[in-house]
Formats: sequence, C-alpha cells, structure tokens
Amino acid sequence: MNRNSVSVNTKFAIGDDLLVNRIGYGAMRLTGQPGNFGPYRDWEAGEKLLRRAFELGVNFIDTAEAYGPGFNEEIIAYALHPYSEDLVIATKGGINKPAPDNIQADGRPESLRRSVEASLKRLKLEQIDTIN
Repeated sequence: MNRNSVSVNTKFAIGDDLLVNRIGYGAMRLTGQPGNFGPYRDWEAGEKLLRRAFELGVNFIDTAEAYGPGFNEEIIAYALHPYSEDLVIATKGGINKPAPDNIQADGRPESLRRSVEASLKRLKLEQIDTIN
C-alpha cells in the first residue's frame, strides 16, 4: 500500500467510549530540573504552553503526582481550570518522591487514597471521571 494513501485517524478511543485527539501532551517536563523535581522554572511560560497546546487541539494531558512532586498537576490546574468538557487529564499515583533521586513505589491502599485525594485537590476536581 502506498504510504500517501493511508488514512490516519485523528482521534482514537481510550477504553470503549473516551475519544481523544491523536496528539496529546506529556507534561512531565513542566517541572523543576534536575530529576523533574520542584516547580517549573518559568511558571507563566508553562501556563501559556498548556493553553496553546489546548488551542491547537491537544485534549489529552498526561501528568502524575510524582512530577514535581505535585507541581505538575498544579500548573495544569492554574493554566486550564475550569476545564473544557473535551479535555482529558490522566494522572498517576502510588509513587513517593522525596528527592529527585529518591523514588519509592507505594501501592498500599491508604497511600493510593492519599495520592488520589491530593491529586484531586491540586487539579481542582471533586471526582475522578470514569469511562464505561
């Protein structure tokens, strides 16, 4: 098949019913350096970058509690809250990161609950949406 004749879908499904645009944004680099630790050095530029990415069609942003830790979720909320209905933010927990070079997995239920509650607060959300 000729590469020029291949059709690329601009959207794809996560699960059965969550459609996102093909190009998303991995926000890990919007943190301090080294080691993705601390706040992003130019907070306002980070906010502008996130807003511009959304304007250009990015509607899937990947973050994690460990990015910063926590600062990454905060910059996303500062830039994009209140969120558009078609914006999907994926975050992750279960990691304790007390220093750039000290990363510890912690999947205990009580730790995961704390992680989720802290992420919701930083992202300015009341609940985690589910997909069917």
